Amino acid sequence: MSRFAEVVVLAHYAEEVMEPLTREDDTRAWRGRFEPIAGQWGAGSFGCGWATQFERMRPRTGLLRFLESLPWPYPESVQVLIHDEEDDCFGLWMLHDGKLVEVELPGTRRFHRPAPPDERYPPDPGLLLRTDRGRQLPEQTPEHLRDPRPAW
Repeated sequence: MSRFAEVVVLAHYAEEVMEPLTREDDTRAWRGRFEPIAGQWGAGSFGCGWATQFERMRPRTGLLRFLESLPWPYPESVQVLIHDEEDDCFGLWMLHDGKLVEVELPGTRRFHRPAPPDERYPPDPGLLLRTDRGRQLPEQTPEHLRDPRPAW
């Protein structure tokens, strides 16, 4: 299924950890590679950011679990920003007890769709919508009807 998404990883002193992720690797559960974010003085001057884009949903499955497993020199500095094409804004994930968890942002809410009919469909991350725009928001899917598989 086509659905673009951008992912930005911010982490202090993580160049060595992120360097292998700047190359394609068919052994990973997710497909793609990160590019270092260049600061105003060129590549490497920012020192702690990498970005990638996904064109489809299936190749991004497993990304957060993979990032959790990395030996971050400063795990408390790891921030993952994700913007799915249907989201109103980037969502924020941070490491908490070794797991990347979404941090609730003021004025936003994630709305989940019902689970797909079977495993042939990739997991859906739902929609991150602004709640302060004065518009009708979708009805939230009850938790027992959501897809329990992680979308990222």
